Amino acid sequence: MESSAATRPLGPALGGGTLPKWAPGGVIAVSAAISAAGLAAAGSFTVALTVLLTVAVSGAIIYFWSRAVEDARQAKNRLMTHAVVSAFGLAVLPLFSLLYEVISRGSHRFDSSFFTESARGVIGEGGGASHAIVGTLVITGVATAISVPIGLMAAIYLTEYGGTGRLRKWLTFFVDVMTGIPSIVAGLFAFAVFAIFFGPGIRLGVMGSVALSVLMIPIVIRSAEEILKIVPNHLREASYALGTPKWKTIVKIVLPTALAGLVTGVMLAVARIIGETAPLLVTTGVVDSMNANPFNGRMQNLAVYAFGEYRNPGVAKDAAFDRAWAAALTLIAIVMILNLFARLVYRRFGTEIR
Repeated sequence: MESSAATRPLGPALGGGTLPKWAPGGVIAVSAAISAAGLAAAGSFTVALTVLLTVAVSGAIIYFWSRAVEDARQAKNRLMTHAVVSAFGLAVLPLFSLLYEVISRGSHRFDSSFFTESARGVIGEGGGASHAIVGTLVITGVATAISVPIGLMAAIYLTEYGGTGRLRKWLTFFVDVMTGIPSIVAGLFAFAVFAIFFGPGIRLGVMGSVALSVLMIPIVIRSAEEILKIVPNHLREASYALGTPKWKTIVKIVLPTALAGLVTGVMLAVARIIGETAPLLVTTGVVDSMNANPFNGRMQNLAVYAFGEYRNPGVAKDAAFDRAWAAALTLIAIVMILNLFARLVYRRFGTEIR
């Protein structure tokens, strides 16, 4: 009796069959064909609506098919897996669509003349964006030179010296507030500061750098603070035990250990500000010729250049639109290069923080 009771199953079997490996992909393909055909027959075919309908139809098919062949638990598991994968696909689909659109439209003018010529005297076709590329690099470089020391020292104070004091709480609060301010407010702030000393008609490249630094500093502070927090305390304690002053411990131990994360945070902050348009429209103005001196006159940048080509295309509209798309593609390429550089630095020095 005991042996028969021990071998008796405790409940119903979980299921006797298993769906083939090709089932999820096949169901999605069939659902896409059915959705596209149905929407085309109804006269309301769009890519976005087809994708959404495909997700819904394929989810229903995979659930009921799994429930019929396998069991209710496995059917729910497959449905949730389908929902998670579909959500990921819907999240990255706009990104791939954006990349495809920018590359397909911007590649027409992505040539040597675009990088070596300016827009001075150009009315129709031709011309380039060398002045805007140089302006973007100079304005962003000056903004980085302003933001990194301020942001890094503020983060060091928050993690190493602030403790639980009132100043630390207020600084954290204002950093959170600055993180969410609109970019146009930063531009108006920079314009107001320079207008006090130079008059309301002033336009300088350094004004745009100051405006961008207002947006960049809180990002640098936040990222650097989180990186410095994960530096192991035993490294600091070992340095203190050897009689090393606190400032030298930070310079020689903490910062080199967190170097990879700090560089990554700075690169993310640069990628955040490099495409800003509104604050630079207010501060740097618009110019068609080359100007590499941020302290002397107006300075062009890629974001404002693309905006201007679309807003005022002139006689040859197609040529202006091609230049605008090429400027957008150049901005994406610069951001990609910065992110690749940050990843290389992290791979080179990232193991030190573990």
